[in-house]
This record gives sequence, C-alpha cells and structure tokens, in this order.
Amino acid sequence: MLDHLKSNNRNWANRKVAVDAGFFRRLEQQQAPEYLWIGCSDSRVPANEIVDLDPGELFVHRNVANLAPPQDANYLSVLQFAVDVLKVKHIMVVGHYGCGGVSAAVDGKRRGLVDHWLHPIRDVAHEHRDELNAIPDTRARLDRLCELNVMRQVRNVASDVFLQDAWARGQPISVHGWVYSLSNGLITDLDVTVNRPDQIGDIGLGEI
Repeated sequence: MLDHLKSNNRNWANRKVAVDAGFFRRLEQQQAPEYLWIGCSDSRVPANEIVDLDPGELFVHRNVANLAPPQDANYLSVLQFAVDVLKVKHIMVVGHYGCGGVSAAVDGKRRGLVDHWLHPIRDVAHEHRDELNAIPDTRARLDRLCELNVMRQVRNVASDVFLQDAWARGQPISVHGWVYSLSNGLITDLDVTVNRPDQIGDIGLGEI
C-alpha cells in the first residue's frame, strides 16, 4: 500500500543526506524554529516550501480557512507551545486567494459540521458587507474576504492572553498577516503587523 509514497520518502531522505550528511542528526537533537505559521489546510499551500525553509525551521498549524478562534483548544495549544516553549519571534497568519473555506462560508450551502467552524468568516463578511457588496466581481469579492479574514485572525492572535503575557514580560514577538496567491506562488503582506498590544487597534485592524 502506498509504495510510491514510501519510495518518495526514501528518495527525499537520501537527497537530504547527500547535500548535508548531518541534517537528520541535527533535527533529532532539538526543535528551535523562529516562526509559527497559521495557515489553511489546503493541499496547494505547503508552508515550508512557500517560504523555502527546511524541516525544523517553521512550526506549523493548519486548519480549514486559517482560523485562530479563541475557543479552539487545538489552536491555543499550538500557540502556547510556540510562544512559551519554542519562543518563536514571528507568527504569520497566512490565508490564500481562492480559499474554498472562505467561499463555503458565504455561498449559502449547508455542509454540516464545517458550517459551524466557518461561522467566524460569516461574521466578518456581515461586518464588512457594505465594502464587499460594492465589489461587483465575485472572485475579487471573495479574495477581499480572504484578506479581511486574515486581518481578523491576526487580531485574534495578538489579543490572546499568551501574546499579551509574552509582551508584558518583554518577549519579542510579531504577528503578521499574509495572503498567498495560488496563481503565481507569491505572498502579499497585508501590512497589519502587530509588535505590541497598543497596535491592535491600528489601521487595518481597528475596522474589523
């Protein structure tokens, strides 16, 4: 079963060792990434590859539509571990244009449990309905909602007690909002970076 994937694994491991004989020995000793990536589960958005980082350099949490809901224990556990144990310096909330989760949140169809998960996106769409309704092109409207969703999740991360406590004790952490383009492989920085608590209400975040 899945022999092609096992073969791919062996080939990948051999290539890594051929370039750097001690690669896996170093990985075995410790995990010390400077970055936490909160992204979408979409198979077309491979976190490490997009930013060209090796295993061990990027701590990753992924879910449908890159949400950071304050009531989700899975996300919160990852956030606390990244902040308190790994001491990451940067947290990137990364959405992507053409996100199926964002589209599913507002297309009016019922899909079951995922509808509950996507509810925060419907809230964002409702709060920004005037701006979104003014965009005539459906794809452009959904792409803007992808951006607004990332901004909301940046605010969720930055408002969390784990970040607030880290900043209070002088720990340097920045929260960034990015959107990845499937069409060209490039990241757009939404310029909503938060480095300290008083920036949460800055332009781009305060309107959300």
